Amino acid sequence: MNVVLPWLLLAALLAHVGAHLAIAVGFARTQEWRRAALALFIPPLAPVWGWRAGMRAPVYAWTGALAVYAVGVAAA
Repeated sequence: MNVVLPWLLLAALLAHVGAHLAIAVGFARTQEWRRAALALFIPPLAPVWGWRAGMRAPVYAWTGALAVYAVGVAAA
């Protein structure tokens, strides 16, 4: 378990950051520059606005990766 846990935390963190960037880029592609910038720098806004904009898959990935990361940190 001591070998797997750091790799799990790294994978969860990278997935979370990737999903967060996907949401911000999704807003930038739709010309919503204000939301893209705010979602990039204020993380809790990204899934809320992403859900309302219909970006369900990145929001699920964002939430799931955050949950895995939190459980991994708690286990460490």
